[in-house]
Amino acid sequence: MKSLAELAAIKEKMQSKVVLREGSGELRVVVGMATCGIAAGARPVLNAFVEEISKEGLSDKVTVTQTGCIGVCQYEPVVEVFEAGKEKVTYVKMTAEKAKEVVEKHLKGGKVIEEYTITNV
Repeated sequence: MKSLAELAAIKEKMQSKVVLREGSGELRVVVGMATCGIAAGARPVLNAFVEEISKEGLSDKVTVTQTGCIGVCQYEPVVEVFEAGKEKVTYVKMTAEKAKEVVEKHLKGGKVIEEYTITNV
């Protein structure tokens, strides 16, 4: 970093990612980040959700957070999607590629990807 302007640019770039994690969107994505989830690859999944939601312009609609153990370690990485008035959707054995697909089809398009849910393992 060579200047205050450079620091301001970094802050502005990261601000949208912080808002995603603090916001009050109508959809909430929760990624299990306990030791088992991290060991199974939850960090790239979390990053993929944050990047794709930002890229797709869904930051005002979707909040991304992390939690500890969700309780189904054999299915990690686990992601839960909460939407007001609907039953939560639990996605299991997630990857960054699957996360991008969930953003496109579920969060943006409104269609649950049944083959990735806990009911189909």
